[in-house]
Amino acid sequence: MLLKDKVAVITGGAAGIGRGIAVRFAAEGAKVVIADISPDKGEKTAADIKKGGGEAFFVRCDVADGQQVQALADLAVERYGKIDILVNNAGGVSGDAKIEDTTEAAWDKIIDINLKGQFLCCRAVVPVMKKNRYGKIINLSSMGAVSPPAPIVHYHAAKGGVLGLTRDLAVELAHLNITVNAILPGPILTDFYTDILKEQPGLLEKLNKKVPMRRMGTPEDIAGVALFLASGLSSYVTGEDICVGGGLPLSPLDEDKL
Repeated sequence: MLLKDKVAVITGGAAGIGRGIAVRFAAEGAKVVIADISPDKGEKTAADIKKGGGEAFFVRCDVADGQQVQALADLAVERYGKIDILVNNAGGVSGDAKIEDTTEAAWDKIIDINLKGQFLCCRAVVPVMKKNRYGKIINLSSMGAVSPPAPIVHYHAAKGGVLGLTRDLAVELAHLNITVNAILPGPILTDFYTDILKEQPGLLEKLNKKVPMRRMGTPEDIAGVALFLASGLSSYVTGEDICVGGGLPLSPLDEDKL
């Protein structure tokens, strides 16, 4: 098991990519702390992990609230005595947003969820990792941070900020054996896309054609890369941004060239 006896805190771990990572980490021996704002889904994910023989518990936490984030870190340490891995996955987006249509309130909300939340979680967890001189921090950015598929100015700005946060912390913490890396997911089949696909027949085929590998990704695709970054396999990797998008942001070949 690659994560035997490791303690992992995963934000946004109740569903989608976060759930996929939580389930994979637990299968690899990690004790998983699932943080999310959805109690029903969070408790279900924790229960499913336990049914599979793993160890997990759920904590309701809004990552944009510094007090709740600190309470999350304190609970994890109280339960397990340490935090080895932090996966900053919690985030959200409300749809396309051109700059002239983006209100200050909308900007603040998306920045808080997607960037401030990662800062707060790192701030709460890093002191725990420093004591043990060991840690793995994995920040979820987005392919849109480097290659926006549509104008979503607040979301892409936040996810771009995550890349800056990742590199800064990687330099600051490297001498303490704490690595900090980012994953940039491409289009991943989660509830967000599933709901859209139900309303727009034919959209899945169009999306698949935009990906060089000709398919959308799954939470398990992201979980595999997260496992690499969370395990000893990546002990000499820090400050990296890894695109997980089936070849994106490269352009696919034309149909007549295949």
